Amino acid sequence: MSERERHVPVLLQQAIRFLNVRPGGVYVDATLGYAGHASAIARLVGAGGRLICFDRDPAAMAMAREKLKALGKELGPAMPEVVFHDVEFSHAAELIEPGSIDGLLADFGASSMHFDEAQRGFSFQAEGPLDMRMNPRGGLTAAQVVNHMGEKELADVIYEFGEERRSRRIARAIVRARPFTTTAELARVVAAAAPAMKGERIHPATRTFQALRIYVNAELEEIDALLKAAPGLLKPGGRLVVISFHSLEDRRAKDALREGAQQGVYEVLTRKPVTAEAEETDRNPRARSAKLRAAERKKAANIQKPIRNSQ
Repeated sequence: MSERERHVPVLLQQAIRFLNVRPGGVYVDATLGYAGHASAIARLVGAGGRLICFDRDPAAMAMAREKLKALGKELGPAMPEVVFHDVEFSHAAELIEPGSIDGLLADFGASSMHFDEAQRGFSFQAEGPLDMRMNPRGGLTAAQVVNHMGEKELADVIYEFGEERRSRRIARAIVRARPFTTTAELARVVAAAAPAMKGERIHPATRTFQALRIYVNAELEEIDALLKAAPGLLKPGGRLVVISFHSLEDRRAKDALREGAQQGVYEVLTRKPVTAEAEETDRNPRARSAKLRAAERKKAANIQKPIRNSQ
């Protein structure tokens, strides 16, 4: 089974419903991935519409282009225009005309490809180089972080981005054991320094690996930039739909929507986050941690400055 066949878009039907896709509209998929959500949007938008796609991962972008190309052959004249931007979605405000889009969808979770391919260095399940970059064309690798960062700063990264209470113990063990070159080496040291606690089901290195991935890819800064730009990009009546996979992401989405509502910019459509039903989680275990939040840009809103996302 290919990577493309294994990927299942999370909360697909719920995302499409809250996005309220209309024929001929302009929609943004800020996290294209394998184009699962984008394909569903394209079918509904149809001729005369536009789909704007972002993804900083060149491998994912290449596969998504092929998938949407095949969809174009299937739909023929009913296929909307598709625009690709192979950059971080924080560039959305620079590349999209203000007040021009009917909907924006962002799935903040890391792609399954990142964890399934050992060479990408995201997972401790299989040995691979300590990389973790979503965009391998530049930037710090996880190896550079764990091998050169000071102990206190490393502990702060693990605590803040991994929500790991034993961060100081783990950072101390990492500094003593370095240098590291592979994911397996790092996972062994972390697990020895902070073994799994009673009743804990996740691997002891899970939070540390999450923290490094978030830090290497500046994931929270990216999310903040997109949420800040979103109100200015949406048309009156346009929809923002975001899918998060851990509390750091979801908290930012929740705060941005709440602040937008307080300023009269948004009507929040999800009083509580929407989660996957049992049928979906049975089929796709990754969906268990997914939370969807949505808001609509108010027609009477006068946006004079971007919404500040609470930290």
